[in-house]
Amino acid sequence: MKDEIILQIKPGATVRVWEIIKEGGKERLSKFQGVVLARKHRKEIGATFTVRSIVSGVGVEKVYPINSPIISKVEILTSVKKVHRAKLYFVRKLSKKKSREKIGVAA
Repeated sequence: MKDEIILQIKPGATVRVWEIIKEGGKERLSKFQGVVLARKHRKEIGATFTVRSIVSGVGVEKVYPINSPIISKVEILTSVKKVHRAKLYFVRKLSKKKSREKIGVAA
């Protein structure tokens, strides 16, 4: 992944992650779109970021290693507006509307 995109992945940003999925002998791209809850270990080898989305009414979180070959690309959809915390784990308990108000994401 490019360094400029890695620096834009911050808690509160909305991202779309394209990952390569291998099924049998075939490969396909799958996208996962959501809000970044946490970013850990900066630019180290084991650095990760956590993305949360609501799929079919159920909250789903995925943890992606930054240096993973499974990630084909990351698109930054919205940047951070007003976030005063490094980890947004409190969003798990809030409704979608309340979490948008707290984070400051435009609807």
